Amino acid sequence: MLKHRLRHNLGGGDFGWLRAKHHFKVTPDGNPDHHPLGALVVWNDDVIAPGTGFPMHSHENMEIVTYVLEGAVSHRDSSGGQGKTESGDVQVMSAGTGIRHEERNAESEPLRFFQIWLRPRAIGGRPCWGTRPSPKSDRAKQWVVLASGAATDENALPINADARVKGALLKAGESLHLSLQKLASATWCRR
Repeated sequence: MLKHRLRHNLGGGDFGWLRAKHHFKVTPDGNPDHHPLGALVVWNDDVIAPGTGFPMHSHENMEIVTYVLEGAVSHRDSSGGQGKTESGDVQVMSAGTGIRHEERNAESEPLRFFQIWLRPRAIGGRPCWGTRPSPKSDRAKQWVVLASGAATDENALPINADARVKGALLKAGESLHLSLQKLASATWCRR
């Protein structure tokens, strides 16, 4: 069942270089009522100060989708993935058997992004990373699939999870309805 999680009930904190809001219990002091939802285990709303970021660190067996709201994130990882993802665009990283990576704000303005962690449909696999500009005009008042574990979502960045990450651009006061549906599995690392 989906539940509305009010901003003042979210975990996280202000660490100077990072202001984080955790929609799920990520740390021991997080809200114990905010359990994972299916494959979705983490949804962080992070703001990173200019010239700072997450230093090189490791993950394994996790699909990580980053949607940039403001600014740009610079990514580098041990699989050879490297690039910059700008506001309105998305990047995905399959940690697979293990990957080291860093996410930095090399810009002069704050970086704000959602970082979404999904359990993979199968553990292991080849680590990889990808990014793609998302046409903003396609998202005006309609849902567009940004990252997906479904083979039928050809224009989305692929992930190894039974999940679909969608986005839409709305003006204040506008709303959209979303129908939930089951996915047919796909494979990825097809860069």
